[in-house]
Amino acid sequence: MTSTAGRLAHQQKGEEGIGSNERAVKFSNQEYQTLHQQCLMNGHLFEDNCFPAESKSLGYNELGPYSSKTRGVVWKRPKELCSEPKFIDDGATRTDICQGALGDCWLLAAIASLTLDQRILARVVPQGQSFTENYAGIFHFQFWQFGEWVDVVVDDRLPTRDGKLLFVHSAEGSEFWSALLEKAYAKVHGCYEALSGGSTIEGFEDFTGGISEVYVLDKAPPNLFQVMQKALHLGSLLGCSIDITSSYETEAVTARKLVKGHAYSVTGATEVNFRGRLVQLVRIRNPWGQVEWTGPWSDGSNEWDYVSDDEKSKLNHVAEDGEFWMSFSDFIRQFSRLEICNLTPDTLLSDDVGHWNSYQFEGMWRVGSTAGGCRNHAATFSSNPQFVVRLEDVDDDPMDGEDGCTFLVGLMQKGGRQKKRLARDLETIGFAIYEVPDQYKGRSNVHLGPDVLLRQRAVAMSSNFINTREVCDRFRLPPGEYAIIPSTFQPHKNGSFILRVFSEKQAATSPLEEDIDAQIEEEEVSESEVDPHFKHLFKQIAGDDMEVSVFELVRILNNVVSHRGDIKTNGFSLETGRQIVSLLDKDESAKLGLIEFHLLWNKIQKYLEIFKHHDSDNSGTMSSHEMRGAATEAGFSVNSAVLQAVVSRYADAQYAIDFDSFVGCLIKLESLFKIFKALERPDGKIALDMQQWLCLAIH
Repeated sequence: MTSTAGRLAHQQKGEEGIGSNERAVKFSNQEYQTLHQQCLMNGHLFEDNCFPAESKSLGYNELGPYSSKTRGVVWKRPKELCSEPKFIDDGATRTDICQGALGDCWLLAAIASLTLDQRILARVVPQGQSFTENYAGIFHFQFWQFGEWVDVVVDDRLPTRDGKLLFVHSAEGSEFWSALLEKAYAKVHGCYEALSGGSTIEGFEDFTGGISEVYVLDKAPPNLFQVMQKALHLGSLLGCSIDITSSYETEAVTARKLVKGHAYSVTGATEVNFRGRLVQLVRIRNPWGQVEWTGPWSDGSNEWDYVSDDEKSKLNHVAEDGEFWMSFSDFIRQFSRLEICNLTPDTLLSDDVGHWNSYQFEGMWRVGSTAGGCRNHAATFSSNPQFVVRLEDVDDDPMDGEDGCTFLVGLMQKGGRQKKRLARDLETIGFAIYEVPDQYKGRSNVHLGPDVLLRQRAVAMSSNFINTREVCDRFRLPPGEYAIIPSTFQPHKNGSFILRVFSEKQAATSPLEEDIDAQIEEEEVSESEVDPHFKHLFKQIAGDDMEVSVFELVRILNNVVSHRGDIKTNGFSLETGRQIVSLLDKDESAKLGLIEFHLLWNKIQKYLEIFKHHDSDNSGTMSSHEMRGAATEAGFSVNSAVLQAVVSRYADAQYAIDFDSFVGCLIKLESLFKIFKALERPDGKIALDMQQWLCLAIH
């Protein structure tokens, strides 16, 4: 219940705008300004109890407390490491980031790209922080985490060995913004070791809230150089790497001084005049701050002898900082993949450049209700969460001359680095895109069933199902309405995700989800209409007072169902009996009279018919994935969130629902609908004080 309440509270905060970069969520409920002022008033330097200067903050395995790699580590503040530490000295630049003893080159490549746009950097590294003015040993940074921005506070105690920073550091040794940024990011993920190994995409997205594409360079599209130029012009962040075929190749250096399995950032793409022709060049940075390409167009290579001094000075072609130029043709041959992070409109403040339109949704896969797996699993596939995108306007300048609507879809699963610490793998995820049938167009209050999804082919799919944090692909489809079905590859896998859509032109997007509603038929029966035989049986059951108590009711129901071989049941519980009495007891006698019992009997006959209809394998139980359709047949329209609550409450360990649970569920739903409608205000909400809430919840 507390996790459900927490999720609802989180949704409410999102509706209030909390989670934007301007109103970031306070990580661990730590508020920077308050803590900063407290330290200044008390005259103490901040010590972060949420991420202490202890071995557990370093790691759990290779950086664990008994590892040789953590021997001799001492946590020190910058003022203990140099006489005049600077937070940012003369602007944050790419040379401020040099890799230490942690395998997070992917992160440092992303940080290096971040410095190319000071406005984007300022969103991650709030300005006005220093080691002089109002210094209190406390700093803060902001990261995008699964759909929302979080503000992360850290103290400035950093892990060192032999008086030098253990992890990321600046080339000068006196600048500390990048080391503190790395510490804040490690705090978000639990420890420094959690940052070991990853894709530059992850860092790109967590610093911008953008969405990333991957290009495999041996299959590069013919216009890739123009795509790179446009992306850099738009402020997009770019990274590249060389694939490895085995762990032995990790960080192996090629003959031309490129590092395999290592994350580089792409910082420029331009053309130069060379011997009367234009040559396409790409500028790349190694976050190590050293080890550079030695092939054509490298620092000091003779190709530069044929370039004018004016062009050379513009390109700053020689720099001893791990940054180098190479021809685009060599780039395609030498590197394996390119990653481009496309930015959200709120990140791109300039009106001079175009930008994507972005939309995002949170969702969950839950075993037994919404974890349907991919299309291979026909029985459960349509149970997955569904989202609709309506594309109306075609692209302004299509590359191939054919009209279409370009959009990106990114599916991101949550909690990957936390799973890594628990030695659990990411789920294998992907998505399929279907055209919405005419009868459902313009509606978002539907959930497409197997009758729709299994009778047509997907018009597009993610390029693969893969166990990465995010799957993202670019599509161009004709104007129309399309349903996106995100899923794990196998069914019955729990997970939480963010689905994002970036469209070149404005699009309408929303979850495809039924409206919550109930069509409850209120049967009106007078005593004279009750069958005499039924009356006689009731009198035998009820006794002289002609009323059935909850104890008698449970005994009667269990006696009836125990004689049926076509349904399975553990027997009606006293709790279910009380819910039934509470729903039908009109005079608040806590018992059922003849009419009330007659209404119940008719209701149970109806529910039995529905139950048997949805018991597709005649097992005597109903699969929890059938619950949505069964509830609809009984008059209840429920969405995925309600369905998840129903399954967690009424399904057994194998996610089957027996007959007594089915009846109990429908009785509960009817009671809740009636309570809400009785208390509903004109704005469609109810208001309760604590006593009213407790009485209703206990009843």
